[in-house]
Formats: sequence, C-alpha cells, structure tokens
Amino acid sequence: MFVFGYDSYMEHAFPRDELDPLHCRGRGPDRRDPSNLNINDVLGNYSLTLIDALDTLAVMGNSSEFQKAVRLVIDTVSFDKDSTVQVFEATIRVLGSLLSAHIIITDTKQPFGDMTIKDYDNELLHLAHDLAVRLLPAFENTKTGIPYPRVNLKKGVPPDSHNETCTAGAGSLLVEFGILSRLLGDSTFEWVARRAVKALWSLRSNNTGLLGNVVNIQTGHWVGKQSGLGAGSDSFYEYLLKSYILFGEKEDLEMFNAAYQNIQNHLRRGREACNEGEGDPPLYVNVNMYTGQLMNTWIDSLQAFFPGLQVLIGDVEDAICLHAFYYAIWKRYGALPERYNWQLQAPDVPFYPLRPELVESTYLLYQATKNPFYLHVGMDILQSLEKYTKAKCGYATLHHVVEKTKEDRMESFFLSETCKYLYLLFDEENPVHKSGNKFMFTTEGHVVSVDERFRSSLWEDILPGQEDSAHRSKHTELKAANFSSNCNRVPDERRYLLPLKSNYMRQIDRMVGLI
Repeated sequence: MFVFGYDSYMEHAFPRDELDPLHCRGRGPDRRDPSNLNINDVLGNYSLTLIDALDTLAVMGNSSEFQKAVRLVIDTVSFDKDSTVQVFEATIRVLGSLLSAHIIITDTKQPFGDMTIKDYDNELLHLAHDLAVRLLPAFENTKTGIPYPRVNLKKGVPPDSHNETCTAGAGSLLVEFGILSRLLGDSTFEWVARRAVKALWSLRSNNTGLLGNVVNIQTGHWVGKQSGLGAGSDSFYEYLLKSYILFGEKEDLEMFNAAYQNIQNHLRRGREACNEGEGDPPLYVNVNMYTGQLMNTWIDSLQAFFPGLQVLIGDVEDAICLHAFYYAIWKRYGALPERYNWQLQAPDVPFYPLRPELVESTYLLYQATKNPFYLHVGMDILQSLEKYTKAKCGYATLHHVVEKTKEDRMESFFLSETCKYLYLLFDEENPVHKSGNKFMFTTEGHVVSVDERFRSSLWEDILPGQEDSAHRSKHTELKAANFSSNCNRVPDERRYLLPLKSNYMRQIDRMVGLI
C-alpha cells in the first residue's frame, strides 16, 4: 500500500506537493484562489509528500530509497517561496519530518539499518532551521503571545491576516520547536512555542477549567466556545503529554493532568466503567467551555486519536471503549466520516480523507494489550482502504462514505501516518518495538527517539524555573484521571477474549446503527 502510493507520487507528482490519484498528476498551492485554505494551508510548493514520507521509508527499513529521498530533499527543496501556509501544518508535516529524518541519519545506533548519508553535513537540520525562522514572524506583534495562524514564507505575516486561530493550531508546536531548540542550543523556538501554550492555558475557564476552540490572538477573547477532543483542540492535549515525555518538563505534565481531569469531569458521558455496570457506553462530547453544557450531537474523526493518548497514560480500559465506538462507525461505512452525528446515527460531514487516527489508536492498543482483536481491526481497515480508496495512481479521499465516491486527492499524512501505523501494527519485529530504543510519535506520526539530550535545558536564564526539570519531574505522577481504570486492569487471561464484553460490543453496534 505504501509503496504503491509513494511510487505513484514520485512518478506522477514529484516535485509538486501532492498526488492527484485519479488523474495521475501533481498539485501545488492554488495560486488562482488564495482563499482556498483547504489546499493553501497545507501545500507550500516544497515537495510536501516526499518530505512527509521520509521517516516512513526508514521505519520500513528501505535504506536505499530513504537515502535517495533525503538526497532529493537536500538537492531540490527550498523554503524561499512566495507561499502562505498554516504555521501548524508546516510545523507538523515539514519541520517535524526533517527533524525526524535528521535524528535517524545521525543516530549512532542506526536501529533501522544503515540510514546514514555519505558526507551528510546536517543539511536537514539546516533546512528545518531555515523553515522555523520563516515561521517565527507569526509570533511577533501578537499581544497574547499566541501566534498568527499563517505566514508567507518570503514576506512574513500577510497584511490581511486574521486575528483568530484555533487552540490546536497555536498550541501544538512545542514538540517540533522544542526538538529544534535543543538540537541547535538556541532557546528561541521552544520559548515562543512554550509561551503560546502558557498563554492558551491561562485563558481556560475559571468554572470548568476547559478551553475553547477558537481564540483572538490580540485580545485573548474566545471566539469559539466549543470544548471537545476533535478538530481545533485535539493535538493541544496530545502535546502537553508528549512534550513531557520528550523533555521531562514538570509543568507540561501538570497541565496535562489538570486538562485530563477536566475532560473527564465535563466532556465524558456514559457509565463510569467501560467494561462493567449499567448505562450508555462512555463517549466524549462537545460542550460549552464555560458551562459544560452539550453544544451539539456530533463527534469528528480526529477525536479517534484520543484512545491512543489514553493508552500512553495507562487509561487502557477507557481507551478500549472509545476505540470500539469509532471502530463500529468504521464497520458501518468502511471508513470514518469527518463528522458523525451520534444522535441521528448518520454522518454530518460524509467525506474521509484517508485519516490515520483510528489506525493510530488501534496500533497503540495492540501494543498495550497484545490482544489479536486489534490485528483483526487493522486488517479490516486495510481491506476497506484497498476496496474503497485505491485509485489508478495511489489512494483517494472518499468524497462520501455512504456512496463511496472519490475525490482526486491523496493527502501527505496517508504515507506519513496511515500506512506507517498499519505497517507497525503487523510488524512485531520492527526496530521501533525491538531495538531497545524508546520512540515517540509526533502528531503527524514522525518517529522521534526519546533521548536524554532532549531532557537537558541549555537556557535556564531564558526559561526560568526549568533547571533540573528532568530530575524534578520524577516527583510528578503521570496518572489517569479516571482512577477506576489503569494499565493493571487488563490481565493476561483477557488477551484472547474480546477486549470489550460482547453485550457492551452489541450495545455500541446498536448505537451506530450496525444492528
């Protein structure tokens, strides 16, 4: 699957950003319509799909193609482009991949095989630095420290730029910017990203502790008051935890624990325990950030990442239930609609752009439980993708999950994440699992080694109170706020049973109209 998509991109689309899999051609930014943000936020005229796929090549052990792709990036990619891109997308897709590939190349252990590049002189790190410098104007002239959503890579923040940004977009830059700062010994990038996180955190509701999803970067006023786990909010919570895992900063974990408790208190509906008791299955809904009152009856496909995040903190039982709900939706349609109305039992927004979140959670749940059920889930997803999304030259977005009509677009995250997580689900012997190294995935699925060098700050004078954070963080517990469930509650004897009792599984199937 990955090889077909990647080879099709290289044959028909490179050096353009994305592959149009129906017409076998490439696409770049929409210069004729600058307001086409669905395209222009992501495509910057910098061979996006090639860059985003680099570490997938390495994880799959394809050293010759990885080395060839890295050389192509070094020789052909420039960020000196008159392209206005979203800071968040450029950070997670491009900056993150360049840093991941650089770390893989320079790793003395070479866990994925020989991924070294002859005469490599940190070119990918230099490219990452160049891109990050071009993104820095987004953090200037903002009264709150929360960045503008978009920058022009040549000219800085556009004069007609909006003052509104989403929580995830502004608050999910810390992993990539922090890695860059610690590799360079330059505090600038981590400092601006951390300032944005702290600014957003300070704006949470005094009543519920929740954050909204859209904020004015000049006034700090919440324009969007919806608090949920999907689009606009998702990776903000993800990066509070992953920043702690990578950097060991105590305050990141403290924020995450508080956020997780507030999510449990105000967003979670249904019975207290996943696998016992009476009542509806646990579900996380969209609420008003100030009151905790339900705002609508839909959830979106991006929220399917959350069971994977729960696995990382040990709340495996709750993860099992939420994952089962999303898998039931997948079984009904052979894909995940972008928005699903759980009250109407129907899609509100019916397209599926090959998103990876359900695969990611499936992979992490399998790693946590080793229950073969999740291999069956992965096979089901794989077969659905082959059946409904495979096109003449790659894999296509589903325009409508019921009608199975296709759109002529293969987003770069299909190769960066969807294929990678599927591959790792079935590859038990992969170095990610067996090398003895510890790895973490960014929100774009880029693999990063959890390395001691990322746990030491070089700038205590710039970031006061951070000294010896790796030592101090040992005293802050990583805990699931739902104390009735934790890793230890999944005993070995359950490994070959359904992870969710059959009566609860049928209950979820009925909830989504499967039976």
